[in-house]
Amino acid sequence: MPTTATSPNLQSLLIHAGLPASQIHTPSSDAYVARQSSYWSICARSPQPSLILQPTSAQQISRILPVLVSTSTPFAVRSGGHMVHANSNNISSGVTLDLGLLNSTTYDPNTKLATIQSGARWKEVYTALEPHGVVVPGGREGNVGVGGLLLGGGNTFFTARKGWACDNVVSYEVILADGTILPSVTHSSHPDPFRVLKGAGCSANFGIVTSFVMSTLPCTKVWGGMIISPKTIIPKRLEALVRFTDRLGNDEMDSRDDNLIVIIGHNPMVRDNVVATLVVNVEGKEGGGEALEEWLSLDQMMNMSKMTSIREMAHEYVITQDRYDTWFTLTFKNDIRILEYCSAQHEKLVEQLIRFIPEQDFETQCLFQPVPRYFGGLSASATGGPQNILGLEKTLTENSILLLAVTMVKTAEQEKFAYPLVKKWVEDVRAFAESIGGAQDWLYLNYADGSQKVLESYGEDNVKLMREVSKKYDPEGVFVRLCPGGFKIPME
Repeated sequence: MPTTATSPNLQSLLIHAGLPASQIHTPSSDAYVARQSSYWSICARSPQPSLILQPTSAQQISRILPVLVSTSTPFAVRSGGHMVHANSNNISSGVTLDLGLLNSTTYDPNTKLATIQSGARWKEVYTALEPHGVVVPGGREGNVGVGGLLLGGGNTFFTARKGWACDNVVSYEVILADGTILPSVTHSSHPDPFRVLKGAGCSANFGIVTSFVMSTLPCTKVWGGMIISPKTIIPKRLEALVRFTDRLGNDEMDSRDDNLIVIIGHNPMVRDNVVATLVVNVEGKEGGGEALEEWLSLDQMMNMSKMTSIREMAHEYVITQDRYDTWFTLTFKNDIRILEYCSAQHEKLVEQLIRFIPEQDFETQCLFQPVPRYFGGLSASATGGPQNILGLEKTLTENSILLLAVTMVKTAEQEKFAYPLVKKWVEDVRAFAESIGGAQDWLYLNYADGSQKVLESYGEDNVKLMREVSKKYDPEGVFVRLCPGGFKIPME
């Protein structure tokens, strides 16, 4: 009789391999319910795994994987559980390998390096590092998990100076399908997988990453916070965003300590659209640098900026959870015409949603972030290491804008209604951008819907390298056959 994910035989094999029964959760257990409920989005909770496994070490995972492979048991890998679409980090009729107990952060003052386990959340990381007066270029929302953000690239408050979050990883601990532990995958020891791990989401492609060693930088204070403005000022805000992005893209301008995240969205409390902007100066200059002067001079309903810390911001900057979420992403040229078109389409989306969903029951985000052209070359220049796998050095041909298009609703029926509307919104923006020569191919993995062709957007040469690494380090194709979640390397 074959072993299945629900069979007592599989549990016996896992226990025999060294995983305590207390770390194997069945659907009837309180621990199972708690871990399912801890996913950020209800969409990610919808798959119901037959078992949830919670290892506490790389050694336990190295013994678990051969059991799953030998029994042909499908599995998913979860770190923080913040990716929204179903089956990205969870699975039905299989086993979810939950890294939530691998959550430590340690700092070595001699090397100035931090070792961070995959299951940690960024608010925990910053809390552990704050007594040492250092931070790592990591997640901005404190509940996001370490593993997912770093393996997807990772936009941070320090990207303009230090590159993407993945560019600041100097070593990975990786466990292969046969249970082999690679304790230190570095540029010198394993140059190809080291590069592929920088942005290709490869816990779903050739191995499981259990910890990261990252460069740190001194940082005790930053200035920033959320600024709320009325929707009547959207045109001026968009014009200011274009100028901010171009200024950030000018190497002669000392504006790389300033950050701007612009969110036009339907707010259920006021039952209308507003503009929420997260402004941050990582040098701790009160009021920010010159690049933010225009932004701060425009009309405001509320200004919550203050002197603070990265740790405090990670705890305060949180997105509504426990919703049915739809996320799509796009990148396009920094062009006021595209921004205005995207904003207008968002307004239409809200009007369509109101016809079906009570105004107090949904939120939207039309979120814009600057991605200047020079971000494409930061991978090597800012860190002294190899270029990451994102492909921006070739695909990012203009100063650009990264779009995150979001709906957050309360029921599955509402999500079924909202999803195609968000998809069409993004497709229409893409078509308009193409019509005026402003489209960019690159897609940001951590914002993408599961239907989007993310890895293909990194370029053919990078996809070829991903395939080569996958074939070398997972020759039996275990992660192709048994781990269906995440963004898979496109086959030839």
